Amino acid sequence: MHPYRTKTCAELTRTDVGQSVRLSGWVHRVRDHGGVLFIDLRDHYGMTQVLADPDSPVFAQVEAVRSEWCIRIDGEVKARDESLINPKIPTGEVEVFIRDIEVLGAAEELPLMVFGDQEYPEETRLRHRYLDLRREAMQANMTLRSDVVASLRRRMWDQGFREYQTPIITASSPEGARDFLVPSRLHPGRFYALPQAPQLFKQLIMVSGFDKYFQIAPCFRDEDPRADRSPTDFYQLDMEMSFVTQQDVFDTIQPVLAGVFEEFGGGRKVDAEWPQIPYAEALLKYGTDKPDLRLPIEMEVVSEHFRGSGFAIFAKLLEQDGTEIRAIPAPGGGSRKFCDRMNAFAQKEGLPGMGYIFWRDGADGMEPAGPLAKNIGPERTEAIRQQLGLGVGDAAFFLGGKPKSFEAVAAKARVEIGNELGLTEQDRFAFAWIVDFPIYQRDEETGELDFDHNPFSMPQGGLDALAGDPLDVRGFQYDLACNGYELVSGAIRNHKPEIMFKAFDLAGYGREEVETRFGGLATAFRYGAPPHGGCAAGIDRIVMLLADEQNIREVIMFPMNQRAEDLMMGAPSDPTNDQLRELRLRVVPEDG
Repeated sequence: MHPYRTKTCAELTRTDVGQSVRLSGWVHRVRDHGGVLFIDLRDHYGMTQVLADPDSPVFAQVEAVRSEWCIRIDGEVKARDESLINPKIPTGEVEVFIRDIEVLGAAEELPLMVFGDQEYPEETRLRHRYLDLRREAMQANMTLRSDVVASLRRRMWDQGFREYQTPIITASSPEGARDFLVPSRLHPGRFYALPQAPQLFKQLIMVSGFDKYFQIAPCFRDEDPRADRSPTDFYQLDMEMSFVTQQDVFDTIQPVLAGVFEEFGGGRKVDAEWPQIPYAEALLKYGTDKPDLRLPIEMEVVSEHFRGSGFAIFAKLLEQDGTEIRAIPAPGGGSRKFCDRMNAFAQKEGLPGMGYIFWRDGADGMEPAGPLAKNIGPERTEAIRQQLGLGVGDAAFFLGGKPKSFEAVAAKARVEIGNELGLTEQDRFAFAWIVDFPIYQRDEETGELDFDHNPFSMPQGGLDALAGDPLDVRGFQYDLACNGYELVSGAIRNHKPEIMFKAFDLAGYGREEVETRFGGLATAFRYGAPPHGGCAAGIDRIVMLLADEQNIREVIMFPMNQRAEDLMMGAPSDPTNDQLRELRLRVVPEDG
């Protein structure tokens, strides 16, 4: 007999009745029913009920076990009485009478319980993650993650891709976040960097003549944490292809991701049509470049209805260059109570509030209500209603100023309105490609030009496009949004040296600096670089959506906390003096 088990805790069925078996696992819970001890024995695969009565030769030993002890039992499989069958688990028709027991690992008093649905502080969960991971929901999330990764790999191979590995220790690259630096012992005073992404290497793979590349790639970025972003490292499905257009990339990755969401989405609808929305249009209609299209609300510009109106705040705003007024329609939101609630929401987000109009039944028919309606008069109010297609029982909310000052709040307000009014279709994955990203932006304070998005994207129009106003240049760059999250980012790459140097020059990076920072790529492009492009899909976010979790830490095996600390392993830690001496480094204490 195997020293630990002949079956898992999910395998026994009625066909095993009468058999002698050996099981190993953790004591999920112990129940004493009038002198008969019942143990729910759990392993990674499931649960089996085992029991001992005073006639068992090891009854006293069974009495001693406690929750989360790791044990091995030998026993005889028995059929449960019909009234005691548990249809919720695969082994619910049987139980095992214990003949022998061995404690493989006793457990001290637990800092958190595995059995039950108790909530524990995040600090406790992360400090004792090995216990937290034993819980049913976490076991399911990590199994889902593993299965998703396996499915992604299979689907990429089926598309004719091969997986290649790129370096983990490399040079710094401009991916938009801070690098994690690694000091070099052999080259004192110099540093490697952990890759923010395999961006440069995967482009070099294309230059090397490999037509299709993918990798389940670890990426490292020293970023501030968010609910949907790890502060240290994450994994992505990274892919690149040669001799392709933007549409070729879309056509390649869409069936891969759609297939995964269909396979693991639990029956939720997966949109077949993935619209392509220009970046500027996304900001205008949704206030964000990662819109949640499950919600059928689109913002509209209504500036003309307020220009020169009796509502002085908006009228004066519109006298300034670059300002506008946008409306967020709220079908079904036509009550003062709801409007006041949304106004309070805007104030919590840091705005003075949101103006609103709502329409109700009046003595003479449909009647607009709210301070804005009184200030701008019936004609303007009616024009707004008709533009937005609203009626009795509906409302509209208004935000004004320079779009960058209110778009983020407007995006949140749109989602809040949709959720409050039940307009968001919950059991659905709604995808959209966001395209035509601007390559450059101008700093409002300094007036200096810099890259707005990926600097390695091919400008639409090539070199000729760079001869005009840089702020008008759009790149062959794209993101994939799903349910309000960015899942994919990618581009058709700039593979021509003369366009690359010109693009960087416009952003203030001279030829010499480009050669210094990206010399390997720039040199490679001189030796017959093919047109190429690709993208990367965030695995953590994909699994978070599939698991219906709100926080990315729920789908990462060993995440950091919000201060980028590993409470379980004690990272970051202080280096020893010997380590610092060997690396010829000195730690400078913080001032004060």
